[in-house]
Amino acid sequence: MPRPAAPLWLAHALRAQRGPVPWSAVIRGALAAGPLLLAGVGTGHTAPGVLAAIAAMLAGINDRPGGRRASVKRLGVPALAGALGLLAGTCAGRGLAAVPLILVLTLLGLVAGSISAVGAVASAAGTQLLVGAALGAGMPAAESGWQRALAFLAGAGWLLVLRLALPTPGSFTGDFRFDGERTAVAEVYDAVAALLDAVGGEQATARRAALTAALDHAQDALAGPRLRRYAGSATERRLHARFAAALPLAEAATALFWSGAPVSARAAEGPRRLAAAVRGNTGPGPLPAPHRSAAALRALDEALLRAAEAFDRGEGADRGLVGRRRSARKALRAAIGTGGREYGLRVCVCFGAGAAIAQALHHTRWYGQHWYWLPATAAFLVKPDLGPLASRVLCRAAGTVLGALAFAGLAALLPRPAGLIALVTVCGALVPVATRHFAAQTAVVTVLVLALVMAGGEPQACVSRIGETLLACALVLVVGHLPMPGQRGGRVRARLAAAGSAAHAYLVHVLGEYDDRAERWALRREAYRTLAEARTAIALAAAELPALARHTAGTDAVADLLERLVDTTTACAVHLDDMGWLTPRHVGQLRYALHELGFQETEMPLPAAAQPYGEPLRATSHRTRHHRPHHSRPS
Repeated sequence: MPRPAAPLWLAHALRAQRGPVPWSAVIRGALAAGPLLLAGVGTGHTAPGVLAAIAAMLAGINDRPGGRRASVKRLGVPALAGALGLLAGTCAGRGLAAVPLILVLTLLGLVAGSISAVGAVASAAGTQLLVGAALGAGMPAAESGWQRALAFLAGAGWLLVLRLALPTPGSFTGDFRFDGERTAVAEVYDAVAALLDAVGGEQATARRAALTAALDHAQDALAGPRLRRYAGSATERRLHARFAAALPLAEAATALFWSGAPVSARAAEGPRRLAAAVRGNTGPGPLPAPHRSAAALRALDEALLRAAEAFDRGEGADRGLVGRRRSARKALRAAIGTGGREYGLRVCVCFGAGAAIAQALHHTRWYGQHWYWLPATAAFLVKPDLGPLASRVLCRAAGTVLGALAFAGLAALLPRPAGLIALVTVCGALVPVATRHFAAQTAVVTVLVLALVMAGGEPQACVSRIGETLLACALVLVVGHLPMPGQRGGRVRARLAAAGSAAHAYLVHVLGEYDDRAERWALRREAYRTLAEARTAIALAAAELPALARHTAGTDAVADLLERLVDTTTACAVHLDDMGWLTPRHVGQLRYALHELGFQETEMPLPAAAQPYGEPLRATSHRTRHHRPHHSRPS
C-alpha cells in the first residue's frame, strides 16, 4: 500500500536545492565578514566593524553565480538600500519617541514591500532597507547615522570588490573576468542539447523549462550595468555573439518539443560541441548536421550553421544585447499594482506590528535591549521569495533553535575575541552553501549574528534570540492569514497578467508582417521569462496552507494554457520561416488556447480558416523562406 504523500507546505519545507559547492563564493565569504570584524576590533572600532560584517553577510546571501558586472547591481543596490535604511533608522530612533518611531517604521514597511514587487533585486533591496532601519533605530552606538551608513557600505563594498577581483577557482580559460558569463552561455547550449534528447519523452516539459531558466540566467549574466551601450572588449563581444547564436537553436528545439516527434541523438551532438567550445574558449570543429525532414529540423540545421559561422569568426559584431528592458514607468506600475499593494500592506502590518510589540515589551522591561531583532526577523519572514509562509516559518524556527544551541556550546569553549572572529569567518564561508535551504541558512546566520553581538561586548543572547524568532513566526503567521483590501493572490494574478501580455505581444509579432528576428527573439524571451515567473509564484502559492492556497486555485491551468500558446507561437514562427504558411494543427491549437484564455478573435491576427482540414493556411506574414538545397557537413 503506497504511503500518503506529504502536504505541499510540508514537502516544500523539507526540500533542499542540489548542486556543486560554489567554492568561489565560499572563499569570498571567508574573506569578508571575519576579516572585517578583525579589522574593527584591531583598530578599536568594534561597532563599525560589526556593522560592516553584517553588511558583508547580507551581501553574501545575495551573492549568486553569474557575471561579475551583473553582481554590481545584485549586490550594490540592496547594499545602498540597507545603508539608507540604517541612516533613516538611526535618525528616527534618536529623534523620535516610541509612537512616532513605530509610525515611521510602518511607513517604511509599506514602501519597501511595494518596491519588492518590481523584481528580485528590488525585493532584496526592500528587505535590506527594513533590516537597516530596524538596526539603526534599535542598536545602540556612539557613531552618527552617516558613519554607520558608511560602515555598512564599506562591508558590502568589500564583498563586491572580492566578487569583481577574485578569479573563479579552476577557471582560467580566456579572460577570467567573464568566467561567469562564459559558464552561463555554455549552459544554454547544454540545455538545448538536453531538450533535444528529451523530445517526445516524459522529461521534455521539464527540459523546456530548464532551457528557459538557462536563457534567463545567461541573459542576466550578460546584461549587467555598463558605462557604454555596447560591449567594450573582444571577449565580451564574442560571448554576446555566441549567446545570440543560441537563440535560434533554442527556438528550433522548442518547435521540435511542440511537435512531440522524437529526434535522433545526432541532433543534440552539435549543441553539445558548441557548449564545450564556449567553456574552452575554442572553435567547435565540424558539427554533425541533423536530418532535414521537417521544418523544425531544417531550422535547427540552419541555426547550427549560423552558430558555426559565429564561432569561427571568433568575434561577432556587437549590436547590443537583447536584454530585458524595464522602464521606470513599468517598475512603478508593478509597485502600485495589485501584487505590490497586497505585499506592501502585508509587510507594512508585519514590520509595524513587530516594532510596536517589541517597543511595548522593551519599555515594560519584558524584553531586552535587542528589541530591533523582532521587526528585523519579521521583515525576512514576510518575504515570499524564501518560500511559502508555513515553510519559511517552520524553517526559521528550526534553524534559529539549532543555531542558538550550537552557538551556546561554542561560546563556552572559544576564546574571546579571537574565537568569535574565527567563528564569524567560518560562518561567512558557509553562507553560500547554506542558502540552498532556508533552515540551514537561518542556523548559520544565527550563529554569525550571535557571535557578532558577543564580539561587540554584549552578553550571550541565545535565549532572547529564540524568543524573538518564535514571536516573529507567530506574528507573521497571523498577519499572513488576515484579510486584506482587494483580492487575495494578487502577486500570482499580477504575474499571470504580465505573462499574458507578453504572450500576446509575441503572437502579434509572429503572425504580423514583421521580419525583425532580433525583436522576435526578444519578445520570445520576455514571454517565456514572465511565464516562468508566473509558474514560480503559482508553485509557491500552491504550497501554502489550505486557507491561503485556495485563493490561487486554478491559476496553474491558466499557466498551462499560456505555455501552450507560447510554445505554439514558437512552432508557428519556425514553420512560417520555412514554408510561409501554417498547417491546420498550428491554427487549431492557437485558436483553442486563445478561446480558453478568453481572447476575442479580433484581438489576434489569426489567418482565416475556410475549413479545418483543407489546404495549408497562409499567414499574413510575407517572410516566406527561400529554399536552399540540402547540404551536408563532415561530422
